Amino acid sequence: MTMYATLEEAIDAAREEFLADHPGLEQDEANVQQFNVQKYVLQDGDIMWQVEFFADEGEDGECLPMLSGEAAQSVFDGDYDEIEIRQEWQEENTLHEWDEGEFQLEPPA
Repeated sequence: MTMYATLEEAIDAAREEFLADHPGLEQDEANVQQFNVQKYVLQDGDIMWQVEFFADEGEDGECLPMLSGEAAQSVFDGDYDEIEIRQEWQEENTLHEWDEGEFQLEPPA
């Protein structure tokens, strides 16, 4: 699991990983059907992001499905509004770090 300090970095890394997992596929030829996101709050209060792209809708990953079809493809192509993605994120799905590397939906007491 690789997390990034900004959503933009996480999207860029997920795009690179998707292309690496599909050798011979050029970025402008990629057909993405699912965009998954996970937001983390670390013990020190820092926010981190993880993103995944999938070629097929309904694939399971480490993150939660957020967009599919044309919307997922638009994010992959770099045509997205980061503020809009942040606003659509449901805070109750944010994972909070309790111990190093251990995350739960509830913040530590």
